[in-house]
Amino acid sequence: MTQTLHAFTAPVFIRTLRNLLHVLQAGQKYAAEKNIAPDVLLGTRLIPDMLPLVRQVQIATDHAKNCCARLTVTEAMPFPDEEKTFEELEARIARCIAYVESFDAAQFEGAGSRPIQVKSRLGELSFDGQGYVTSFALPNFFFHASMAYAILRASGVPIGKADWLGDVGR
Repeated sequence: MTQTLHAFTAPVFIRTLRNLLHVLQAGQKYAAEKNIAPDVLLGTRLIPDMLPLVRQVQIATDHAKNCCARLTVTEAMPFPDEEKTFEELEARIARCIAYVESFDAAQFEGAGSRPIQVKSRLGELSFDGQGYVTSFALPNFFFHASMAYAILRASGVPIGKADWLGDVGR
């Protein structure tokens, strides 16, 4: 059976977003236990010129939803970047998961060779669907999701690799 890009995107996004939700919930619990104002943790950066935790989560969800929309030639659902609390970020992740789950594999047929145009800070980028997934969408998604994890971990939240990976092989 030939795998479509659906198999390499939507389920991967969903799994990682669920794991990101788990580590965010651990961060929220940690902030409450240590009497850390949630906005302090949400505004934390690894270094001064990196984006804070809240933006890392927003950008990760944007890459997941936009990738599925682009591959299926669907108008992406807008997600305004207005989250200021853990609860709002968790709701954003849940909304993104539901959105990604709404796509079925048939919508991705032929997506590997479909032309994809992306406006980025680097300018207008052009890909075929497979190149877009492998060199742009997945790397960016994982970068921002893992930076969110790293910010929480560096802030002292008691999470580890098992929290990031989730239920592997089960």
